[in-house]
Amino acid sequence: MTASFDSAAFSRRTLLLSGLGAAGALLLAGCAPGAPTLITPTAPPIGAAETARGGTGRVVSTTLRAAATTVDLAGTKAQTWAFGNIPASVIRATAGDTIAARVENGLSTETSVHWHGLALRNDMDGVPGLTQDAIPAGGAFDYRFIAPDPGTYWFHPHVGVQLDRGLYGALIVEDPKEPLQYDDEWVLILDDWLDGITATPDQVLADVSKGMGGMGNMGGMGGMGNMGGAPMRMGNMLMGTASNLLGGDSGDVYYPTYLINGKPPADPAQFTGKPGARIRLRIINAGSDTAFRFAIGDHRLTLTHTDGFPIDQVDVDGVLLGMGERIDALITLKSGAFPIVAAAEGKQAAASAVIRTGGGAGPNPTTAIPELNGQIAMATKLTAAESVRLPDRKTDRSLTMTLTGSMMAYDWAINGRRFNASDPLAGALAVAEGERVELNIVNNTTMWHPIHLHGHTWQLPGGPRKDTSILLPGTSLKVQFDADNPGRWAAHCHNIYHAESGMMTVLGYRA
Repeated sequence: MTASFDSAAFSRRTLLLSGLGAAGALLLAGCAPGAPTLITPTAPPIGAAETARGGTGRVVSTTLRAAATTVDLAGTKAQTWAFGNIPASVIRATAGDTIAARVENGLSTETSVHWHGLALRNDMDGVPGLTQDAIPAGGAFDYRFIAPDPGTYWFHPHVGVQLDRGLYGALIVEDPKEPLQYDDEWVLILDDWLDGITATPDQVLADVSKGMGGMGNMGGMGGMGNMGGAPMRMGNMLMGTASNLLGGDSGDVYYPTYLINGKPPADPAQFTGKPGARIRLRIINAGSDTAFRFAIGDHRLTLTHTDGFPIDQVDVDGVLLGMGERIDALITLKSGAFPIVAAAEGKQAAASAVIRTGGGAGPNPTTAIPELNGQIAMATKLTAAESVRLPDRKTDRSLTMTLTGSMMAYDWAINGRRFNASDPLAGALAVAEGERVELNIVNNTTMWHPIHLHGHTWQLPGGPRKDTSILLPGTSLKVQFDADNPGRWAAHCHNIYHAESGMMTVLGYRA
């Protein structure tokens, strides 16, 4: 069957992460007390915006079945959930094609699929309680939408902390007028992994939600830096992580292993090619609490895109990706065998894979390649290619998102409100269709946050077009976007545990 948008069926743990259920009827009507009147996902402007996209008329059909499975991580058997393989098979389309994705829920609980980074129609965004009902156990939902922009995107659930399982994959939207020249393309999905090994994500959420203040006499350890150079594991928490690039604490969840394309370092993914070949890399950070510092032994990266949109190309040794971010890069293969390393920033661990262009011994198993300490790019320092820069125009509306909270209380919030399922539109940011919007994101916490806005890409001042941007501790970032995709859109931290604990709000279009 196909799930419909039934406000009476909302359940509590469904919006991103913590659910909009109790307020279902108010949400649909856009009349939560004190909230602006926002259009609903079934309002005429949603269909009108989709019609205006035009499209090629071609349909790319696929079926994703979410189910419990067992994965072999270099001899360690882990019980988890997945869409078949980890990651799921890549979905490929060309810009303007229609994606028809049937999602079947073989789990014992509800789920959904969010198409991360796509400026798609609002009722297909996959956020239960905001754009659809959650897909119930044993049910199905037919997602159908035009993929308007070429780029590297991905998909994952938007229910609870399901992101920290194996339910994810890449969605590649190809450019019919692709300007890049390359011989082959590799998709690399980076992930931090614990499910079925040390804990389930729900157990981790219960632990971190206690905060440092709930850890008794151990609570003070968080102020002791990196404990002489090494982070300290305390149950499912990791204390004393440190990163200069991220301005301090880099993450708080202990992961026993890290993956590239579902493979741990003891059984690395293998990539083969010929010396001299030009390879396009599409790199996706699907982690939940980990930024990755990515580099390849004895190779330089030519960065070409961030979050799907082209940039002025730059050559670097490596690049830092926050959760939800994507980077495209070109490399020219050398002769031999080389390590691909995704270091878990500040956690003194890494994922790795291998490139082979001939025979001979494999690369040294160490992940301490010199490129990781070379010229490291962060996406916020890049520049949008002229073809995708927002045209100059006056700002019609200025909004502010202030991030607050701490590890002590684990009380993450936006604009003084922890997301509340019983009053989901309270504090919603409202825009009108056609406006140029300036959004000032202010980080008043001592932690970094990758902030993601659904349904839009924003532009940093003099910088790139993005849908997910890193906010360092105590800093602010002003971005601009055009309100050209009507609906109700989640805006949140892409650290799944921060978002699930309250660092989320809604940006909606006025009715």
